[in-house]
Amino acid sequence: MKNNFLEIKNVDFTIGGKTKVKNASFVIENEGETLCILGPSGIGKTTILRTIAGLEQVEKGSIKLNGKLISSKDKHVEPENRNVSLAFQDNSLFPHYTVEKNILISTERNKTKKKKKLSFKEVIGLLDISKILKKYPHEISAGEAQRASLARSLLTQPDLLLLDEPLSNVDQSFKEEIQVRLKKILSKLKITTIIVTHDSYEAFYLGHKCAIVLDGQIKQFDDPYNVYHFPNSVEVVNFLNRGILIPAKVTGENSLENKDLGTINGNFIKHYPKGSKVQLLLQPEDLEHDDKSNLKLEVVDRKFRGTNFIYTLKTNSDLLIPVFVHSHHEHQHEADEKFGIKRPINIDHIVCF
Repeated sequence: MKNNFLEIKNVDFTIGGKTKVKNASFVIENEGETLCILGPSGIGKTTILRTIAGLEQVEKGSIKLNGKLISSKDKHVEPENRNVSLAFQDNSLFPHYTVEKNILISTERNKTKKKKKLSFKEVIGLLDISKILKKYPHEISAGEAQRASLARSLLTQPDLLLLDEPLSNVDQSFKEEIQVRLKKILSKLKITTIIVTHDSYEAFYLGHKCAIVLDGQIKQFDDPYNVYHFPNSVEVVNFLNRGILIPAKVTGENSLENKDLGTINGNFIKHYPKGSKVQLLLQPEDLEHDDKSNLKLEVVDRKFRGTNFIYTLKTNSDLLIPVFVHSHHEHQHEADEKFGIKRPINIDHIVCF
């Protein structure tokens, strides 16, 4: 039977005597895959990374890397013997070294390793930090420091790369470009990576899998597409904040009813008996705009997002429903105007709780 590249089994992730994440199990199946860990601040995401890196002990459960046990109650491989690289959110650059020397430390440590797949010049170019190489950490921005730390981590040629909010200080205008470059590097080198982030879009783009950490446990571990479209709990829905839950009644095998929106048709992800009262997940792209419709809702707010608008609509029972519309649509509605919803309403996948 094929071994998973990384296997976390029934681990309590603990720091300072306090358990942050309980009885966690997840895997990275293949070398070169990326796992993104999502969750609110202080939930234990960094503790997970520190434990995998060997900076925290495991008292319950086990961690295996590439088929070898590296952490359990009875065994602890020291951090320097794991070939795991951890880049902290606060960059951890040596203040008395230039950026270039900070980065080159990694190549000095790896002289005995296999032939390099990524050159110093290449990683500097990909992360766009050539202009800061002669500067010291106090002379550069937080975003530049993060990219320098990332360069150092990449050049250690680790078996497992752990990144703690690696782009949190990068300017938004540059962040997407860096995400593309980072994904290209990780794919080229087949570096197995775990990225901690609070940005769900970043996780959905970079991750082969996502782990949602809430209330001291992993609530969902799945493909990014499934995490977004098929959240498995109300807690995950609320954390992702990509839609709302509205009351509805199941009226048939493929239909339910909401008193404000009327009949909604689609395929249920989970079967509910006819007559069941449920909470229906309604995401911004589920409803369509149609000025000719007889179903009119009041516009409360309109957010311009460049390529689209997100309208917030109020129903007769004061539900606030988000609706996605392309920004080039002909009739842009102002607050207090009426906004038509296309009927019949069809949702491909009906998610209820």
